[in-house]
Amino acid sequence: MELKDKKRNVGFRFAWIGLKTVVKKEFNFQLHLIATAVVTAFGIFFSLSLTEWAIILLTISLVLITEMINSIIERVMDFIQPNYDDRIKEIKDIAAGVVLVTAIISVVVGILIFGPKIIQLL
Repeated sequence: MELKDKKRNVGFRFAWIGLKTVVKKEFNFQLHLIATAVVTAFGIFFSLSLTEWAIILLTISLVLITEMINSIIERVMDFIQPNYDDRIKEIKDIAAGVVLVTAIISVVVGILIFGPKIIQLL
């Protein structure tokens, strides 16, 4: 195995460890994964089109990615300043706000895609 391949494998292993860490240690990420499972089940039930699946998967990805970035920011800020600091709190609040905006938009996307299908079912 070439050195380049070994570096690639090591990078992938570290990425996998990082993903496992966020799944194990971040409660909000776990909630988003539960929401992902529910939305996926709804998508299967309603036989979403390829375009609808693409939109749903992109939306889910954005929520998960922003949650991971928020977790990184929180950990870095806690490392930089372990004691309470109003400036650090503001940074962490803004990072959490990014996740909230993404989650709200994802709910709107979900309503746009699933709403008509649910109404038609009723």
